Amino acid sequence: MSVENLVENVDSQIVSIRTKSLDVSFNELYDMYQNAELKISPDYQRLFRWEGEKQSRFIESLILEMPVPPIFVIETEEGVYELIDGLQRISSYLHFRGEKLGEENSEPLKLDGCDIVPELNGESFESLPKPLQIKIKRSFVRMEVIKKESEDSLKYHMFKRLNTGGELLSAQEIRNCTVRLLGSDGIDFLDECSRNHDFSSIVSRIGKEKEKIQYKQELVLRYLAMKNCLEDYKYPVTEYLTNYLEEITLQTLDFDFDKERDVFMKTSCFIAENFGEDAFSGKTKGGIYRNEFVLYYFDGLFIPIAKLIDAILEFEDVQKIVDKINEIKFGDDLKSYNTGSVTNVRNRIKLFMEGVQEVLDS
Repeated sequence: MSVENLVENVDSQIVSIRTKSLDVSFNELYDMYQNAELKISPDYQRLFRWEGEKQSRFIESLILEMPVPPIFVIETEEGVYELIDGLQRISSYLHFRGEKLGEENSEPLKLDGCDIVPELNGESFESLPKPLQIKIKRSFVRMEVIKKESEDSLKYHMFKRLNTGGELLSAQEIRNCTVRLLGSDGIDFLDECSRNHDFSSIVSRIGKEKEKIQYKQELVLRYLAMKNCLEDYKYPVTEYLTNYLEEITLQTLDFDFDKERDVFMKTSCFIAENFGEDAFSGKTKGGIYRNEFVLYYFDGLFIPIAKLIDAILEFEDVQKIVDKINEIKFGDDLKSYNTGSVTNVRNRIKLFMEGVQEVLDS
């Protein structure tokens, strides 16, 4: 490519994304939130997890007029601003002003953990002296606005490059934020499937902490990607899963939501009825199931069963299938394929697939 063409291509992308910068007070942001002019979507609300001490220290920094990193918003067609970066800071301020942000933050924030001015500890917004209330209200932050005229794909790529305020998010949480900028169908489908009662019961041993970071959604995505595009699987898996979600969101590959939903529900039901919450757990030497979730069992069971679910449900002796799966699950062959390498993932799925098919053909 010539230098002239390269410069031209760069310039065209710069024109495609339009931004403006505003200095706004936190009181203005509070008013915008109350008037539904500043939107924090459900996905972002689930990510608000600063502890009270960290929230308190942020409020203390406002009182002390310390610099605050900029926040980023996207302007929607209706002129509403949708927050895409700065959640922890904005939510901490809203919580201090008395806004309810989920069950864990239903009461207004009382400062606790301020270490520069310890005398602030125990204070709420309402109990602060009037001059300090005004100081907090008038604290300013730079707001970078990605204007509605910008192309959606460029909004998406811009968000992927943003620093998320130093808060470590899971891969699925980041997908929920970013891919939604391209469309909501894919994310909504993952969310719907992850809430299915049977599915929730068989993956319950992932634990509450992983549930909070949307790991159930990632498991649904992992299953769909490996069932439908195993040939594209690569390690590490994060980029592979993100690319697959982008493709079903943008509809660049065939994805029948109704059919996929039906297969997923039937598969979850079959596993719940025949394996229960032990489905993806190992055993002790004494034969007792461990309280654990083993990812390579998930791949090995869920994907082959889903691919063969209609034939399985029509088979006259389901117990033979259950016995075969358990035989493979606790056999020596599977132990050789328990890592996340491309070869091992494909081999463990193949091992269960061929085992179940062998029973079906008998």
